[in-house]
Amino acid sequence: MSVSPIPPDRRIFVNRTINLRSIKAIGYDMDYTLVHYFVDEWETRAFAHAKAHLLEMGLPVEDIEFDASTVIRGLAIDLEEGNLVKATRFGYVIRAAHGTTFLSYDEARRTYSGTMVDLGEDRFEFINTLFSLSEASLFAQLVDLLDQGKIERGVGYPGLYQAVLASLDAAHNDGTLKKDILDDPERFIDPDPDGVLALVDQFHAGKRLMLITNSEWEYTKRIMAYAFDPYLPSGMGWRDLFEAIIVSADKPSFFTLSKSLYKVVDEDAALLRPHTGEIEPGSVFFGGCARQVEDFLGLSGDEILYVGDHLFGDVHFSKALLRWRTALILRELESEVDGLQRFQSDGTELGRLMEEKASLEAEVSAVRLGLQRERLGYAELPAGVTADKTRLAVLRTQLDALDDDIMPLAVAGSRLRNEAWGPLMRSGIDKSLFARQVEKYADCYTSRVANFVNVSPFALLRAARVDLPHDAAIEQGTPTLGS
Repeated sequence: MSVSPIPPDRRIFVNRTINLRSIKAIGYDMDYTLVHYFVDEWETRAFAHAKAHLLEMGLPVEDIEFDASTVIRGLAIDLEEGNLVKATRFGYVIRAAHGTTFLSYDEARRTYSGTMVDLGEDRFEFINTLFSLSEASLFAQLVDLLDQGKIERGVGYPGLYQAVLASLDAAHNDGTLKKDILDDPERFIDPDPDGVLALVDQFHAGKRLMLITNSEWEYTKRIMAYAFDPYLPSGMGWRDLFEAIIVSADKPSFFTLSKSLYKVVDEDAALLRPHTGEIEPGSVFFGGCARQVEDFLGLSGDEILYVGDHLFGDVHFSKALLRWRTALILRELESEVDGLQRFQSDGTELGRLMEEKASLEAEVSAVRLGLQRERLGYAELPAGVTADKTRLAVLRTQLDALDDDIMPLAVAGSRLRNEAWGPLMRSGIDKSLFARQVEKYADCYTSRVANFVNVSPFALLRAARVDLPHDAAIEQGTPTLGS
């Protein structure tokens, strides 16, 4: 029997080989993991509630609006400069906007000469979840208002960022935003029956499933019932899937600290009681910590897989501290892969032109070196090189013409998926800083939980061979001089 090919945008991409047969328990985050939201609807609503809180704080934000096209996950907020920046895996900034105005290449180079984006520095805040898109948009527009003199100068960019966080926290914590979701779930929630089936497969394969979410119980039970119950086998409810249900987990501290566990003893009124015993299957718990989950399961380390959408809150700490296996949900992958597929022909042509450019540049370098040696007389010319100024001029003319052909293709490649910031996982020809974090902490990544339905709970998810720069030299034979 042959297995049908999986569409590229629905595959699971593996950084480190995972044998799902050896995974005994799988933990899931809820928001943007088991339950996906229509991002524009959610973030527009979050933005509106935060904007109302900023108005109450006296900030002149009446005319600002959320525009999802202006921000992407993976950007960093530079609190020192008031910028949004996109960096390579090494932290070099390749694109920057001050407020909502993009810096030119020369402006960005001057601003960040000698500066690398280090996520360990207080100067930088990383946009690592879809819930942070409204955060980045608010900050950028407040920077504009500050620069226009509409906000007191004494506030500063860090102060603006703190105001943004306070307004968004208020929007999430006062209950009005989640009430909007619960009152009109069809507007905000994008159900996925295949995601439900994937968990049913895992449940019947003997995997011990857990729900570990930062959302509170009242919200969790209503959202999960809406997103799961219509697609479950007859007689089964969403709670039947999970051996452990933990709400208000307060990740990432759930993974880093030892905290008290409470049992939800009245599920209608969400009344809590301190709990000192084991986690009881079928019950709902509040708070607690990952070590208690490990004790309850009698499992640890690579016997547990945790699946979430938050790069740091879900996969960073569960991997770095507990050595759990990790899967990151990146819904943007679907549009990113689609963009790459549509660019494939142009990408091939761009690659061919860049190889031609590298060859010409190598010859230019060799001729310049030959001219230098001939002029100073300290050594023979490089093998096969003629010191010819006319040839040098011809080569430079050819390079200029080649650059004219390369430029539109390079620009198109830099704008895949998002016109302003380009791909999520690339910065220029390099991996993006976000991609490097994914590579470091996520054993695998995929666009949605539903993609696990394509691989079965018994699959071996094998990492692909990773090419190194010198591999190309072996495959292509002897490189040209200077390439």
